[in-house]
Amino acid sequence: MMLASLHAFTSAFSHSDFFGKLVFLGLFFLSFVCWVTLLYKIWMLKQVRKNSVRFFRSIEQQKGTLLSLPIEGSPVSRYKEIPQPFTRIFSVLKTKTLELLEKNHYFINSTHEPERSVYLSRADIQLVETHVYSTILTQKERLEKNLFILPTITTLAPFLGLLGTVWGILVTFSGLQMSGNFSSNTIVLGGLSTALATTVLGLLIAIPSLVAYNYLKQAIKSYLCDMQDFGQLLLSTIELQYRKVDLS
Repeated sequence: MMLASLHAFTSAFSHSDFFGKLVFLGLFFLSFVCWVTLLYKIWMLKQVRKNSVRFFRSIEQQKGTLLSLPIEGSPVSRYKEIPQPFTRIFSVLKTKTLELLEKNHYFINSTHEPERSVYLSRADIQLVETHVYSTILTQKERLEKNLFILPTITTLAPFLGLLGTVWGILVTFSGLQMSGNFSSNTIVLGGLSTALATTVLGLLIAIPSLVAYNYLKQAIKSYLCDMQDFGQLLLSTIELQYRKVDLS
């Protein structure tokens, strides 16, 4: 059955005219781009989730000494092109928190009261929170990079298939007008096969592209919630350890 279907497409391609072959080649190219994109994105998200779980476990083990956890010693991916959102979120939170603590420490020293402990004010916490959630949005954009290719293919493939259909029908009618003999006219048969094959190809490309896009969008949306929960966990930990209690 599979060989028969493949033979039908190869036969339609071989019997099509020059423009019909261009339509076929365009559809084959879209199919290649579609499958490369969706397979890479699915693999990338799988790697991102795996790295996030490993990093979250390392954070959980050292939550009491969060700012002393070295970023360089955190679990890293073997693939440099794979985003590491959890690591990046923690890196931004640690950097900004240490900067604010250093600023507050300098301010305390300038008032000649070195015995006072260094705390973060409510405004400091809000500033760190702003940086963390800005980082989360940036990481979300990184995960969605080039994802627009899939909806573009979903829209373009059926139209390209429709173009092949219309062109095949046009070739068929032209052949009928020229010869009037349907059974022996290879031009007519080539036009019909082009019309049918390009329609099927366009749908076979658009359907998996649409399904993959919806799946990936939902997966990224779910992971966005994970990033927000992780960021909130870090912020709560920092606030618990360094937030100055208002006694008034």
